[in-house]
Amino acid sequence: MNQKGSNKAKEILDLIGCEDISDISMEDLMSGFDIIYKEEDLHNSDGKIVRGNFRTLIKVNKSLISEQRKRFVAAHELGHHFLHKKLELHNDNAKTLNWFNIEKQAQKGVQEYEANDFASELLMPENAFRKYIINKPFSPQLIKDISTRFKTSITSVIFRLLTLDIVPVFVVFISNGKIHYWRKSNDLKVWIPDITKLPPPENSVAMEYLEADYDFIYKGAEKAQLISKSTWFKLNYQEDDIDFYEYCIPTKQYKTIISLIWEA
Repeated sequence: MNQKGSNKAKEILDLIGCEDISDISMEDLMSGFDIIYKEEDLHNSDGKIVRGNFRTLIKVNKSLISEQRKRFVAAHELGHHFLHKKLELHNDNAKTLNWFNIEKQAQKGVQEYEANDFASELLMPENAFRKYIINKPFSPQLIKDISTRFKTSITSVIFRLLTLDIVPVFVVFISNGKIHYWRKSNDLKVWIPDITKLPPPENSVAMEYLEADYDFIYKGAEKAQLISKSTWFKLNYQEDDIDFYEYCIPTKQYKTIISLIWEA
C-alpha cells in the first residue's frame, strides 16, 4: 500500500514533538509552518490550497457541517502542501475528499489518497489511536467517541479502523443506490463475491435507508440493527446463519450510504 502520506505525517509529528495534536488548532499548527489558514465561504469547494511565491494559503469552507469535518479538510490540504509541491492551485470537494470514491481518485492519480492518508495519520496517530480503543467493544458509539476524541470526521474514523485492521468489520460505500466500494478487515472470516455496481441486499439496513430516501430511521442504540449473516455474506453448507449487526450512515445531500457490518 502507498504509505507516502502517513509517513510524511509521522515526520511532521516528530518535527513538532507531538504524539497527538488534538489540542492544537489547525490555524496554530499551520502558522508554525508559515502557512496562512482561513475559514470562509467557498462555492462548490470544501477546501482549497493556493501556493504563492513565498507563502501557502489554505482555505476551508466555514459552512461545513461540523468542526471535525473542517479539521479533516484542513489536514487534507496540509497534506497537499507537504506532499505535492507542483500543486499550485487546487480545490477539494466531497468527491476528492471521499475515502471511498476510488474511481475519482484514480482519475486524479494518487494525490487525493496520499492527502487523505496524511490527514488520518496526522489527526489520529496510530499509537494514540490504538491506545484509545484498546479493550473497547466496537459500536456506533465508539466511532462517535473516536471522532470527538481526535476531532476528526466520522468517515475518516471508519477508514482508519479499517486500514489499521483493528476491528473485524465489513464496510460498504453506496452511491446513488449502487455499491461503489467494499472492503473487509482481515480478521472478519466471511466470504463474499464481488458486489460492486450492485444495489445492497433487499433485506439489508442499507436498503431500508435507500427506501427511506436517506432519512435517518434509527436513533441511539437502535442504530446498530441485528441482521442475519446471510444478508451480506455467502454461507457454506456447514455454516449456521448467525447474527450480525449493520449500522448505516446516510448522507441525503450526496445520496450516499456508508454501511458497517460486524458479528454480534
